[in-house]
Amino acid sequence: MGEDVCMAGPQPTLPDYSGANISGIVPGCLLSSPGRRPTWFPEPLRNARSIVLLLIDGLGWNQLSSRTHRAPFLSSLVGGPITTVGPSTTASALTSLATGVSPLEHGIVGYRMDMGDGIMNSLRWTVDDRDARKTFEPATVQPIPPFVGMSVPVVSRADLESTAFTFAHLRGARPHGWRTASSIITQCARLVRDESQSFVYAYYDGLDKIAHECGLGSHYDDELSFVDWLARSLHDALPSGTTLAVTADHGQVHVGDNVVELPLRLLEHVHHQSGEGRFRWLHAKRGHEAELRRICTDLYSEFAWVATKEQVVDEAWLGPAPGGRGQDAAIRRLGTLALAPHTATTFHDPLDSGPFRLIGRHGSLTADEMLVPLIAGTRP
Repeated sequence: MGEDVCMAGPQPTLPDYSGANISGIVPGCLLSSPGRRPTWFPEPLRNARSIVLLLIDGLGWNQLSSRTHRAPFLSSLVGGPITTVGPSTTASALTSLATGVSPLEHGIVGYRMDMGDGIMNSLRWTVDDRDARKTFEPATVQPIPPFVGMSVPVVSRADLESTAFTFAHLRGARPHGWRTASSIITQCARLVRDESQSFVYAYYDGLDKIAHECGLGSHYDDELSFVDWLARSLHDALPSGTTLAVTADHGQVHVGDNVVELPLRLLEHVHHQSGEGRFRWLHAKRGHEAELRRICTDLYSEFAWVATKEQVVDEAWLGPAPGGRGQDAAIRRLGTLALAPHTATTFHDPLDSGPFRLIGRHGSLTADEMLVPLIAGTRP
């Protein structure tokens, strides 16, 4: 074990990288034959011969299970909760889903990463709002071939096809872009019916957008009802014998105005920050590590997990660490201390602010963020 940290209060929901985790879905579908897939797969997916995997960005298991009246179709599917990755954030989780490995193995270790020559926004692939794909080539930053090296059809937003993050986590796939969500239904059904594709990956991000901008209130509930309609309509449009599997990259926490500003007496020990509000990495100035840890433990241990990089690595929050050049590079992208709230709060950093205030957030290791559905049903 590395340096000990304050873990008072609730214990984190750690990713089950060797079992029921989103990183095991794609390898389990593509490398195993029907009936031989992982036992933690729901029965329809375990025995499926033709699969459409629909990822709903931001659909946590706890949010779904507490709103069954808003999602009667999704709630009728077979399955239950599995874990996402740490941090519970889109860039890390989508890459783990596609590559079949943990963030510490594929290298996309968070929303904003310390690349040595700057802090890179991994979704936008920018440093200081400048395109960074020449400086940080996506296939070098994330070297694992997606979809176990197979060229599978991907039904996702058309405007995402040419982005560096898409190349980093979906390169080699065959894009079938959609401009309106209804086209997800048309595209997936056509690929299975007319092109005889036995595995199709589809992605929808509307629920995550609503949760970020509006929180987990009525807007979220209405969007969840739409997602339920989308999933039901997709299921009904698929050819007989096709299995629809639904999962997500993370859940959500309604933080509202509960934003924690880091005080000057702490910031004077910090060289820079990375990560995001609910999984904040503080990078200590040289020689300031012990004092930074002391102050953070004193200020934040009652409502957040305060963990050293050594503990995060040793306890496999971001994945197993057997060593090697790739993982050494990934570990260098981590900070000195991680601050991960277990309450409905977020840490402020002006450099990761977007065009609007985020009401709903994710990234930490609470059950609300870490548990996602893996549910499935086969078209009669």
